[in-house]
Amino acid sequence: MFDVRRWKVRLVLSSLATCLLAGALVPATAQTQNQKKKKKRQENQSLHETNATRLARIRQNTEQTYSYRYEIIGGGGLLRFRSGEYLQRNNEITWASAFNYYLNRKLALVGDARGSFGNARAYTGITNPYGVYRPQINEYMFMGGVSYRFYAKEKYAVSFQALGGDVWGVFSGGSKGIPSTLIGLWRSDQRPVFSGGVSLDYNLTPNWAVRLTPTWIGTNFIGPTGAGIQSNLGFNIGVLYRFGHR
Repeated sequence: MFDVRRWKVRLVLSSLATCLLAGALVPATAQTQNQKKKKKRQENQSLHETNATRLARIRQNTEQTYSYRYEIIGGGGLLRFRSGEYLQRNNEITWASAFNYYLNRKLALVGDARGSFGNARAYTGITNPYGVYRPQINEYMFMGGVSYRFYAKEKYAVSFQALGGDVWGVFSGGSKGIPSTLIGLWRSDQRPVFSGGVSLDYNLTPNWAVRLTPTWIGTNFIGPTGAGIQSNLGFNIGVLYRFGHR
């Protein structure tokens, strides 16, 4: 026979157990959500601190990199040089060095020394009965001027240089004693020289960088029929060292 009282007792006990279980789950669920929110806040705070630390490091490195007073640069490159007023251009291997003294973070005074070496393309055929067609030629340049750094970041910098000075052209040294003008070359002489270039620096450390400088060199050598302005293009690549904090 169905016992109503026993069934009611079981129902009450079951309901009570359900309520107790629900009461236990609600705080646990709330606690889990609170823990997730707290963890997310901690992660956001950690990320914010990481970004702030990174930005502070970049600012510190940038400030240190461009606070040096002196730069020394050394390297070499290639120059496309016209060795005579009616001659084709020839390739020349170059060396280049410079010393920069910064008046502030952007403007510097520059002392520059360069040399270039190659074989000229002299007259051929009956115009050149001497048999000297590829004589070696050399140019040595000593210039001064200014440099202006107009872009400066942690890893990269870009600057412009304008220089002027004196060039010593040696065009008869490899012509077997024949005057260079007789085979179409410039006359060996000391003449004015001007140069302009844009340098790209890639900073390895605050002190050390690699510098690439596409450059224009304007000379004023004298040829068989007179003087003129010669326009020569090339590039130099080398290593830069900074020192001496302002």
